[in-house]
Amino acid sequence: MRFRLPLEKPLVELEERLARLRTESQEQGQDRTAEIAALEEEARCLKEHLFSNLSAWDKIQLTRHPDRPYTLDYVERICTGFVELHGDRLFGDDPAIVGGLALLENSPVVVIGHQKGRNLQERQRRNFGQARPEGYRKALRLMKLAEKFQRPVVCLIDTPGAACLTEAEERGISESLARNQMEMVRLGVPIVVAIIGEGVSGGAIGLGVGDHILMLEHAIYSVILPEACASILWRDAKRAMEAAESLKLSAQDALHYGLIDEIVPEPLGGAHQDYDAAANQLKAALVRALERLQAQPRPVLLQQRYEKFRRMGQVAE
Repeated sequence: MRFRLPLEKPLVELEERLARLRTESQEQGQDRTAEIAALEEEARCLKEHLFSNLSAWDKIQLTRHPDRPYTLDYVERICTGFVELHGDRLFGDDPAIVGGLALLENSPVVVIGHQKGRNLQERQRRNFGQARPEGYRKALRLMKLAEKFQRPVVCLIDTPGAACLTEAEERGISESLARNQMEMVRLGVPIVVAIIGEGVSGGAIGLGVGDHILMLEHAIYSVILPEACASILWRDAKRAMEAAESLKLSAQDALHYGLIDEIVPEPLGGAHQDYDAAANQLKAALVRALERLQAQPRPVLLQQRYEKFRRMGQVAE
């Protein structure tokens, strides 16, 4: 049975009624087309209402949906000829970040992104998308490769944060995140960033410096997880819903405050409802952004990137 969010409870009840009606129609040999059509329309209207009035906490639950598409799901649908590259050439390989060479609309790119996992074994192997230093150093190695061969970089962000492990601290997680930001600011090729799920803390910004930043409609972008924020501010993780509202972490908030450049629409009900439709929307936005950026001279590209991030956080009084 497909996983359903708490907010979908009224919709589940309606869909169950619709399923019973269809079964009864088939078993009894009665034409109940009109009743079925009316109930389908009611379900569609209810779905539109539910997903057009989402709270911040609803958005978080939606972006954490276990069936939501991850980086490799998008790469499979928007790229061709993807060749994954491994290792940071310093310590090892981190499965929490994947990356490699690919073609996007027949144009060569380097694509990098966080990868979670579908089952418990894979989630443990990928550390739930929380990358260690070697993951970010692998990403930087691929970015430098992209610069060498003049290929644009596409970064897909989906992480609850960088790895909070003793081994990550021992190998320099803070340094790796800071270095990635520094190097991305001055990378000599276009960078397009897309937040496809959770974009949280330094784990997100370690891949998040770009010329054009996209964000899926139901993704989140925040300096901290709501649960952690509530634990710090009020010593009570149960106040996470309250923290979520205060953090202004939705795509709409991020666009309002100038942290992103564009919101990419998702299928009704979320990206997990239709992988292909979600991927098509993302692909179209990536192609538009890259076409514009690749036409700009390198000095202009770097200056605009620098100014873009310098403007963030400015307050006019």
